[in-house]
Amino acid sequence: MNKLAVHGKNLELILGNITRHSADAIVNAANSRLVGGGGVDGAIHVAGGPEILAECDRIRSEQGGCPTGGAVITTAGRLDAKFVIHTAGPVWRGGGIDEAGLLACSYRSCLELAEKNNCRSVAFPSISTGVYRFPIEKAARIAVRTVIDELKRRAIERVDFVLFTSADLAVYEKVLEEAARDMQ
Repeated sequence: MNKLAVHGKNLELILGNITRHSADAIVNAANSRLVGGGGVDGAIHVAGGPEILAECDRIRSEQGGCPTGGAVITTAGRLDAKFVIHTAGPVWRGGGIDEAGLLACSYRSCLELAEKNNCRSVAFPSISTGVYRFPIEKAARIAVRTVIDELKRRAIERVDFVLFTSADLAVYEKVLEEAARDMQ
């Protein structure tokens, strides 16, 4: 299963490169210092261009970055989006320091910021599952359930999870099927 309707809104799983995805807002799995990095963070900065980093520099000088679980918004530069929403997901340290709660907070913060900026569509990568080592199945469950809960109460019409590998997509498909059964 790769699509689910939630109160007339759409949640979809897509295999692809988020830097080539079209949405009002694309989410960046950033670091808290907003200085760019590897993985999806580096790819978004490269594809989007220097305007994104310039705005991250401004945000960093004004507020010191982005706390874990929080989100900030910048231009999307050359990406096919209006905005990039940067969120600092948690580093996995075994699950004993509320990593799950912080990850859910990252998704909520992004959707709240998207709604405040009149975004109707948002594209997420799998936050914290790369170099931050959050176990993919746990992260997918948190991501999908949090987004479903948020879609029920937000004006956002479409959320896409743009997953870079077929292995990640398979995990998210399994989790989405479970969530769909739970909704019945």
